[in-house]
Amino acid sequence: MRVPEEVIRLNNLSFRFPDCSKAVLHNVSAIIHRGERIAICGPSGCGKSTLLYLLNRLYPLNCDGIVSGEIRLFGKNGEHYAPGEINRRIATVFQDPDAQFCMPTVEEELAFTLENLHIPQADMEERIAGILSLTSLTEWRHSKIHSLSGGMKQRVAVACALIMDPEVLLLDEPLSHLDPVTARDFVCWLDRLQQLRQLTIIAVEHRLVHWKSFFKREIRLGKDGRVIADGPPAEIPALLFPSRLSGKAAEEALRIQGLAVEIDGKTRLSPLSFSLTRGEVTIVAGPNGSGKTTLLKALCGIHQASGTIQAISRRGYVPQSPEFMFLTQSVSQEVAYSGISSLQEIKGLMNRLDLSTIADSHPFSVSHGQKRRVAVGAMLADKRQILLMDEPTAGQDAASLQELYTLIGQRTAEGAAFVIVTHDMSFALAVADSVVLLKDGAMTGKYSAADFWTRDDLLLAHHLLAPEGVAIHEASIE
Repeated sequence: MRVPEEVIRLNNLSFRFPDCSKAVLHNVSAIIHRGERIAICGPSGCGKSTLLYLLNRLYPLNCDGIVSGEIRLFGKNGEHYAPGEINRRIATVFQDPDAQFCMPTVEEELAFTLENLHIPQADMEERIAGILSLTSLTEWRHSKIHSLSGGMKQRVAVACALIMDPEVLLLDEPLSHLDPVTARDFVCWLDRLQQLRQLTIIAVEHRLVHWKSFFKREIRLGKDGRVIADGPPAEIPALLFPSRLSGKAAEEALRIQGLAVEIDGKTRLSPLSFSLTRGEVTIVAGPNGSGKTTLLKALCGIHQASGTIQAISRRGYVPQSPEFMFLTQSVSQEVAYSGISSLQEIKGLMNRLDLSTIADSHPFSVSHGQKRRVAVGAMLADKRQILLMDEPTAGQDAASLQELYTLIGQRTAEGAAFVIVTHDMSFALAVADSVVLLKDGAMTGKYSAADFWTRDDLLLAHHLLAPEGVAIHEASIE
């Protein structure tokens, strides 16, 4: 029997950043063969993304990190590749797609990728058209990337990686910004693509449940960056949340009337109206590109909007890309920035969000999941009565999700109202009092969460999937 070709070998690989005495990864060893499908799992901040960036030589070349041990790529010591050389064979889709875009439009970004590979201009059109068709992005060929939703940006990032025709595809939480149906379809599409091209796929992922049987191997890292398991994926336990008493009260916290947004001469959000009360948690859901992030940005004043917004207080906002809100030099300073919470309250919040061990780190230097918790912590410490959160569950392990759920429950009991965009249907089911549905920039309705999740036709029309164990029947609109 022929042994598959070895493409990557790690021998006692360790890594630390130059300003840290503690290593992120410790003595990681593994052999990866052509055509394998591997998930890298572990708690938030354990070094999963760092490992990917070592495989594509982004680290240590771009961070002056200290590496010990050996990385062999296609039989050659990784240190012997010229800068950028390995990226012709190993393509990467980053956790934050905004971090890898250089050009204004989708077409220009794809062309820029091909130019870096010295592809003749005469051959570019065929390759660009082909990859746009393959990734279902033809309609957005001339769209401005900054105007796209997080999920659409993720698809553009995948297209830019695949247009290089790589042998190895590295994915850093590729489903984190995709709606449930798009995520399911993406996994099916990637399955077909992998078989067609015999790609080696290595993905960082927290929630393997969304991937079904896609991965055949799981490398699990412990909190200290050591490999604690390497073999077939472990059985996925159900993520359980404790029961929560709704904090919903009679007093109105937020009322929106005829809110509409136009960007670059195009209607991004058609006039919509709804309200929520103190203590209410409203989930905003819908397909990628339906206007969810646009709605939150309009509510907090980032996007100019017509219509009226009446609120009991200023709104706090946790953006989809949390680093856009960072203003200080350390995690602890960022969480305490508002000056509203006491030092004891800040310390307790840092402990609960598992940020104490990185308190002195710069907010830009921590993992994406940790950045998100820093942003959440800063807004919770500010104690505003209306909190808008855009994908706060992305990049979070099970323990972090459960703590976020508990913190939201405590704040709603104190009268705070939440508007949360999330594609995590299990979390939404547990935390929501109501659900606002958007599609194609228009509001379909606001539904009671008590029975919304059981209406199959409504879920599928908005690219949503009911969490496991939910029976199907009719839902009522508020």
